[in-house]
Amino acid sequence: MGKEAALFVPSGTFANQCAILTHARSGNEVILAENSHVIQHEAGAAALLSRVQLRPTSAGSPHLLPQDVLERLREPGDIHYPRTGLVCVEQATSSGTVIPLNVLAEIKRIAGAHGIPVHMDGARFFNACEALGVAPRTMARQADSIAFCLSKGLCAPVGSLLLGSRNFIERARANRKRMGGGLRQAGVLAAAGLVGLKEIRPKLKDDHAKAKLLAGLLREIPGVSVLREPEINMVFAALPLRGAPQKLIATLNKDGVRVFPPEAGVFRFVMHQQVSEAGVRRAAAALARALEG
Repeated sequence: MGKEAALFVPSGTFANQCAILTHARSGNEVILAENSHVIQHEAGAAALLSRVQLRPTSAGSPHLLPQDVLERLREPGDIHYPRTGLVCVEQATSSGTVIPLNVLAEIKRIAGAHGIPVHMDGARFFNACEALGVAPRTMARQADSIAFCLSKGLCAPVGSLLLGSRNFIERARANRKRMGGGLRQAGVLAAAGLVGLKEIRPKLKDDHAKAKLLAGLLREIPGVSVLREPEINMVFAALPLRGAPQKLIATLNKDGVRVFPPEAGVFRFVMHQQVSEAGVRRAAAALARALEG
């Protein structure tokens, strides 16, 4: 990854919040995309733990845009403004999209020119690298700190890593202790993460291929609308429901298909190494039967 040091933490949310707490000061402002995981799915933790103000932008985009960052940087010295303390990007996004490398590089350039660090929520960092054909070290240069998940595409049962400079990680380690994430038993958990990094990471392209297969099969089912061609290992689709979604979920569960409840009417289907191509086809057939019923 090209970073000086790293820290094992319990989860992706923990990694992001530890990074914010370490980078930013109380009362600072953090610039990030409105649809980012930190805003949408981390329970307002930044306000509670770091006492920072989140400034969402790029509402019409799946990811943060450089021009939006530039326009929202606070002028230093005016006591009416909070200080911009951090910029957060997400790669890949929780909506399954991948940010082009040149966009990340421009955000890093803009933030760096103003002395502001960039943190990358890279929960699916290696999926993004695979999708773009970019080396992890190259992607990692686009941020000062990075969090990536061991327990999503890499299939470990638990854990994430937070990476950065040696000084940053030393301070983050103290914050991890304060947040309750200092685990004496971390070696047992981290061992599974090593398996993910060494053995599962080279197979991520297979998960991407299975996602494209599922998207194609779903498009053949009447009434199903696939929102976008998969970029990584996730498929998003709107389904023609008859009644509450819990009924469909229960029916799929009986057929051995596990799926998240819909968010804003959209279902998310996630591929991983334990899902075979035959399993993808069985899942699509099970969904077609459930919708017919």
